[in-house]
Amino acid sequence: YHAMKKILLFSMMALPLTGCGIYKKYDRQPDVPADLFGAVQVADTASLGNLPWQQLFTDPELQSLIEEGLSRNTDLQTAQLRVEQAEATLTASKLAFLPSFALAPQGNVSSFDGGKAVQSYTLPVAASWQVDLFGGLLNAKRQAKESYLISEAYRQAVRTRLIASIANTYYTLLMLDTQYRISQETSRKWEEGVRTAKALKQAGMYTEAGVAQMEATYYNIQTSLEDLKEQINQTQNSMALLLAVTPRDFKRGTLEAQQFSADLSVGVPIQLLANRPDVRSAEHAIAQAYYGVAQARSAFYPSITLSGTAGWTNSAGAMILNPGKLIASAVGSLTQPLFNKGLNSARLKIAKAQQEEAQLQFNQTLLSAGSEVNNALTRYQTAQRKAALYDHQISSLETAVKSTRLLMQHGNTNYLEVLTAQQSLLTAQLTQTANRFSEIQGLINLYQALGGGR
Repeated sequence: YHAMKKILLFSMMALPLTGCGIYKKYDRQPDVPADLFGAVQVADTASLGNLPWQQLFTDPELQSLIEEGLSRNTDLQTAQLRVEQAEATLTASKLAFLPSFALAPQGNVSSFDGGKAVQSYTLPVAASWQVDLFGGLLNAKRQAKESYLISEAYRQAVRTRLIASIANTYYTLLMLDTQYRISQETSRKWEEGVRTAKALKQAGMYTEAGVAQMEATYYNIQTSLEDLKEQINQTQNSMALLLAVTPRDFKRGTLEAQQFSADLSVGVPIQLLANRPDVRSAEHAIAQAYYGVAQARSAFYPSITLSGTAGWTNSAGAMILNPGKLIASAVGSLTQPLFNKGLNSARLKIAKAQQEEAQLQFNQTLLSAGSEVNNALTRYQTAQRKAALYDHQISSLETAVKSTRLLMQHGNTNYLEVLTAQQSLLTAQLTQTANRFSEIQGLINLYQALGGGR
């Protein structure tokens, strides 16, 4: 008993030596450059990253697909299992503060030289409790909590990426559908043109070369239709993989019917930083490494484990105790750091290096976040500006088609010039469709870059 008092007294005397951050919580706020996200819109409207995905993607068919993906996607289910594993680890680290008990009953039947059998039993209860005087268990629990938060951030990143991928794939289908309809309409016009050209040739008003050139253009459009069919099939297969279902023809709306709110704002940099799961994960990684350093430092101090055994046995006829084990275990815990100083020093150096690595990774994550937001915003705004120009271009080309038709009727031009004007209109319409998709894709990428989908 007196030896145990001396052990505890020594431990209490060592407490003032622990002012090197063993108990201190991580509370440092990372420095965020003011111009991290480049040209940032600041408005009173809600940040795009804070919008629920249902408010951004209002197409009912798309909403149905996203809900199906959130319930079936295997990557998201795997991320959820990681969260559950980290949660179990955190619970285990909390239980380490409590004493542990073990009941190990034993029985024995013995007989000597054919004599009467003697039955004996022992009912020992072993108790053990680690006294966390120097923060070893505390920092392990804090590390486990940061690991849990990292897994939560990873799950959110997978969820955000899944929503964005489903939306991107859906709008790709709408773009391909629109291009296919435009190409079909153009194919019909060129087929009619070929028939007209052949009739004109028989009347001696058109040449063989002109007819052949028109037929070649018609077959080229037919080829592009086959390519579009294949792309639509491949895109639907990609959607099936995202939803974890077998390939099928997905019900969908039209690109022309898609509407988005005009009151969208990117928000201010601190809001963006709070939303992005990869940034949150990187900051939790810094905190986790910080507690790793603290835990490595606590290894230089003894870990006091109080343990003993008590129970009953019929051989002694009374209670059995083992107080000597209590003192022996404590003395062993006190002397252990003296012999492991070199190993503990190496572990501390490793933990410090991991902390510096986590800080560098956080800085790089910030830069990547700024680049992604800037790229997505620039793409969205550029497509918006180009949309008005394409509208003017198509209007001019439609006028050109009408004018060439009138000129042909009065004999001032030939039918090939009419078809050439129609081909230019087709190309502009296809390009306008691609630009509309680029605008929507920029919005989706921006939503993902801002950490939306929570």
